[in-house]
Amino acid sequence: MSPDVSKTRRPTALAVWLVIAGVVGWWAAFSLTMERIHLLMDPDAVASCDFSVLVQCTANLESWQGQVFGFPNPILGLAGWVAPIVVGMAILAGARFARWFWWLFEAGLTLAFAFVIWLIIQSIFVLGTLCPWCMVTWIVTVPTYYAVTLHVLRTGILPAPGAVRRAAGTLMGWVPLLAVLSYAIVAVLAQVRLDVLGSLF
Repeated sequence: MSPDVSKTRRPTALAVWLVIAGVVGWWAAFSLTMERIHLLMDPDAVASCDFSVLVQCTANLESWQGQVFGFPNPILGLAGWVAPIVVGMAILAGARFARWFWWLFEAGLTLAFAFVIWLIIQSIFVLGTLCPWCMVTWIVTVPTYYAVTLHVLRTGILPAPGAVRRAAGTLMGWVPLLAVLSYAIVAVLAQVRLDVLGSLF
């Protein structure tokens, strides 16, 4: 039988991470939004995050990939990263959410994670650039998705067999390692495709 979501132990560590990730992600989105506004006001300006042909923001911001929905992608971050901050602070304040709320939160993070994976692929294999503020977003999105997904699985919020719930509970403590392994995969892909080390040294 699935546990009563309202009676499960409060995930304090997860809540703290949600607040930290939300603040970092929101700041990255805000910084990118300001860079985009700056470039719109002065097309000849150089973005402060443009360090080289390889490491820059401008190419990403001005590409169609940088405005998939008809407006700059960072605006999605400005709106979206508020959710983890609010959820994390609410949990720390003692709030307990209904199952449907966690489902919606997990669905939103799944879409964000999928979008980030797509952006990583576009950045490395199509645009051939590494956007600093974009990478900050990648860094916080990946472990946030892992942590929330494992939480909803281990608590039974998402229906799953007992073995899956136990595995999720075990893996919860390994989220930092899972994130580092994910970063390593991205780094290897970037090195193979863009020769990052060769451009730096």
